[in-house]
Amino acid sequence: MTIFETRSEPRGGLPIDRVVCAESLCRVLLSTVSGTVGGWAARTPLLGRRGHLPPQQRQFELARDAYAEAVPHEAAGSIDAEAIAEWVVGHYREAVYPSVLFGSPHGSAAHLAVALGAAWLPTTVPLTLTWPGGSPGDWPGALEWGAALAAKINQRNPGITIRQVHDPMRGGPLCGATVRFHLRWLTLPAAYERFLRTRLVPGGSTLLLRDLRTWPVMAVTDRHGFQVGSPVAGGRPEDYSIGNPEFRLALEGMNVTNWPALDPEIPPRYAERSGEPSLGVDLAKLVLRSHRLLYARPETLSACVADLMRQWRHDAGVRCVIESGRLLDPWMARACGMVPYWSESAARSSVEAAEMWLAGSGRFDSVTVLPEPPGHVGERVATLSQWRSLASFGRAREPVDRFAASRYPTLPVATGHATRMLAGATLCPLPPAMTMPYALDRLQLSGASLGMLFS
Repeated sequence: MTIFETRSEPRGGLPIDRVVCAESLCRVLLSTVSGTVGGWAARTPLLGRRGHLPPQQRQFELARDAYAEAVPHEAAGSIDAEAIAEWVVGHYREAVYPSVLFGSPHGSAAHLAVALGAAWLPTTVPLTLTWPGGSPGDWPGALEWGAALAAKINQRNPGITIRQVHDPMRGGPLCGATVRFHLRWLTLPAAYERFLRTRLVPGGSTLLLRDLRTWPVMAVTDRHGFQVGSPVAGGRPEDYSIGNPEFRLALEGMNVTNWPALDPEIPPRYAERSGEPSLGVDLAKLVLRSHRLLYARPETLSACVADLMRQWRHDAGVRCVIESGRLLDPWMARACGMVPYWSESAARSSVEAAEMWLAGSGRFDSVTVLPEPPGHVGERVATLSQWRSLASFGRAREPVDRFAASRYPTLPVATGHATRMLAGATLCPLPPAMTMPYALDRLQLSGASLGMLFS
């Protein structure tokens, strides 16, 4: 028995909010845009817990916690994608919406949705299932275990595909106790279609945003793909090799002594956050004013939306907030008249992109920085000094929050910390909702030269 193995304890039917991964960006965006943030916002992420324990004991306890919070593998066959879609649309309380945004999880999409008064509906939903006897270094075992579970889920849900991600760098000991799935709708689920028919105003529009990044993906079946690692952390596929000293040290820190080599000829496919292209076809058939925005780099969308917000809030756009990962609050940013730039992760490349955007923008009075600790160390992780340098672009330099800094980079903080940090800012009069034609026009002007595609 490894330190990541624990006995299975079958539990009864789980509510949907226990099925959709509470650690995910998707969950954060859905709750913040809909305004249904509850007590879970104060929940410390798994990798942020038990920091007082010695490393080996902490890994054991984190694996146990992850196993306890995951969907029991025995329940895989009962997972209902249509019920998940019902749960998603159930977050929204308004009778009608002027527009609906769909697509890849991206913090700037949340800011855009709030500015438009729109709903945001994910096209891919993450969940974790238990993996008894697993190990972070046993990716073939994760693939085999996941294939059996994916077959059960797909059998019940013909309208989805499954992308499995095994990432020891980002997940650490958690990916030795659980397997991570991304359920991706092939066609609009009935709940989404009903939402568009009954709660989108007549003549309203939809906007599908898709992340076009690729990653090596093994096709297990035509509806189950498996990938080791992810572009989200700012790395490259070849980094997941024992020949990479940083990766090797991470494995050794988890007592992993064996890592089977990956086939370098695995073909690239759209990565886990992209969703399925076929949804765009469904939307175009259902809604007359259906638009698509495609981006190959998340920082491109971040910069274009930030510029859009500054133009829209020209009367108040003198303060900026640099958010990262799950640390964001679009409602507070809007209420405080702050221009939001969202950094996908704490990767050096993400922080450097934020720095480049600030350098090319007009000077702000202040720049508030919310660095989300990634939960691990490494050469590709930005230092606190890099985050602090972002604040220097403001006329009045603000210090990086002491609490987040004290836990950086190994102990992630609760999502609600972003709200607490922004709550002290001065409130501004709220502008009327932005219109979709205005947003699309401005995004096209700034995004076309940066590689964003519109249709």
